[in-house]
Amino acid sequence: MLAIDTNIIVRYLTRDDPKQAAQARALIDREDVFVCMTVLLEAAWVLQATYEYSRRQVVTALRDFAGLPHVTIEDPGLAAQALAWAEAGMDLADALHLAKTRGCDGFATFDRRFARVAAKLAGIAVRVP
Repeated sequence: MLAIDTNIIVRYLTRDDPKQAAQARALIDREDVFVCMTVLLEAAWVLQATYEYSRRQVVTALRDFAGLPHVTIEDPGLAAQALAWAEAGMDLADALHLAKTRGCDGFATFDRRFARVAAKLAGIAVRVP
């Protein structure tokens, strides 16, 4: 299995560079690839910040990508939960952070909106110090 970087995913999804997009597609169509959580997070950020994808477009694109036959996502259950929370209104980065807190007594943040959304969607104790 070959681990891939954010730029491979972005080329695959956006096709903004035809040559690299074709190379990314060929790679992902023929080899088993691994996407770590940090790459998933960075891909979401790049799609939103650079390509102006909406939250829904990011979630759909990453969910579809994760479902490809040769793609393995680090901790797929955690990623699926974070994508579901993001689809319901939580920032994807926050959702990934929160999903990784299994086994903790809670999560502390100064972000009051995140705390409200997390309490509503995740049922995990998120508090503002």
